[in-house]
Amino acid sequence: MLIVPMASTASWHLLEFLVAIIFFHSSEYMLAIFFHGQSSVTLSSLLISQHYVIAMTCALLEYAIEFHFFPSLKEHWSVSNIGLMMVLFGEFIRKAAILTAGRSFTHMIRRYYADDHELITHGIYRFVRHPGYSGFFIWAAGTQVMLCNPVSFIGFVAVVWRFFYTRIPYPLCERIIFYLLLISILFFFWFFSDKPD
Repeated sequence: MLIVPMASTASWHLLEFLVAIIFFHSSEYMLAIFFHGQSSVTLSSLLISQHYVIAMTCALLEYAIEFHFFPSLKEHWSVSNIGLMMVLFGEFIRKAAILTAGRSFTHMIRRYYADDHELITHGIYRFVRHPGYSGFFIWAAGTQVMLCNPVSFIGFVAVVWRFFYTRIPYPLCERIIFYLLLISILFFFWFFSDKPD
C-alpha cells in the first residue's frame, strides 16, 4: 500500500487535486439548483459519468505509480502551480459562463428551439463562444498538470477534445480545439524540457 507523508510536495499536489474536484462538482450542482430548482436537478448534474470515473481512476493510478517508481517527477512545484493556475482559470471561465447565462446554461444539449431560448452575447460570452466547454477543457487539463501526470495529461486532452468535437458544430470546434491543443502541446514539450525546478 502506498503511504504518502502529508509533508511531501506530492501530497500537497494530491490534496489540491481532491479539493479541485470536490469544489468543481459541488459548485456545479449548487448553481444548477439555484438556476433550475431542485426538482429539475439530478445527480447527473454533478457531471460524473462512467467515463469520467474511469479517467479520474487512471489519473490517480498514474499518480501513485509515478510517485512510487519516479518520485522526483512529483516534486515539481512550478509545474504543479501552473496546473493550479489552469484549474483556477478554467473554474473562473466556466463559472462566469454559468452565472452569465443563468437559466440558459444547462448540462443537457437542447436539440430544438424553445420559447425561452436566448443567445447570450454579453459577459464572458463576448470573448469566448463556448466558455463552459473552454473552462472545462482548461480545468481538466490543469488537474493533470497539477498532479504532474504527463500520461494522463495527454489522455485527458485527447478525451475532452473528442467529447467537444462531437458536441460543438464542426467549424467552430476546429478553431477552438486547434488553439487549445496547440497550448497543450507547447506545455507538454515545456514539461519535458531540461530545466531546473
